[in-house]
Amino acid sequence: MQLFISDTYESMSAKAAEKVIEKMNDNPNGLLSPASGDSPTGLYKELVNQITDEKIDISGWKFVGLDEWIGMNGADEGSCRFYLDKQLFGPLNISENNICFFDGKAKNLGNECNKVESFINEHGQIDIAIVGLGLNGHVGMNEPGTSPSLHSHVAEIDPVTQQVGQKYFKEKTHISQGLTLGIANLMEAKNVILIVSGNKKAEIVRRLLEEEISEQLPASLLRNHKNFCVYLDAEAASLLEKK
Repeated sequence: MQLFISDTYESMSAKAAEKVIEKMNDNPNGLLSPASGDSPTGLYKELVNQITDEKIDISGWKFVGLDEWIGMNGADEGSCRFYLDKQLFGPLNISENNICFFDGKAKNLGNECNKVESFINEHGQIDIAIVGLGLNGHVGMNEPGTSPSLHSHVAEIDPVTQQVGQKYFKEKTHISQGLTLGIANLMEAKNVILIVSGNKKAEIVRRLLEEEISEQLPASLLRNHKNFCVYLDAEAASLLEKK
């Protein structure tokens, strides 16, 4: 595991973006799995800026969604796909042919999982998975107690996540299930980047890095990954610095 702590959210985001571009340059036709959420927003802004400024050819890049709420897809504001369309896919003019994403409105959710797994297998391996950290330690929609052996699956959403997730919607929304890549998918990725920001995440960051690895703290399972990089701003790392 590599740990990077930056003084500001902006410098953290820029450093993480440089890492993503560096690793994706190793495979110009590589597969990237991006997360939605507050913490990676700056990273995606930096990615767009650096790719545009440096005129990096990303025409071969492929993208597979990390997760999606059941009952939603890109047409729904607050969905994971809606967020990534706005923050990443749209600004980079990514072709729909290069994106595979869970459709939470699909009638057969098992087929959605199979579709995503087939896309990953078609492109060999996820080169980089970008993930965030939930207040309960979840990663993607792998909630506390989820088996680390699972690949893409239907997830039952923890009450903490249901409550916190309301921030993405203009009115109260029922979000009790999701579709997500599993811990097994993340462990099979070549690189995993965890990006966390803000004081509200400081305690769960401390637990992630200092407590024993456990299914009850799903993100801690990633500490066993050979290429796991953690990017924190000073606020998220504040309880680590007190030790």
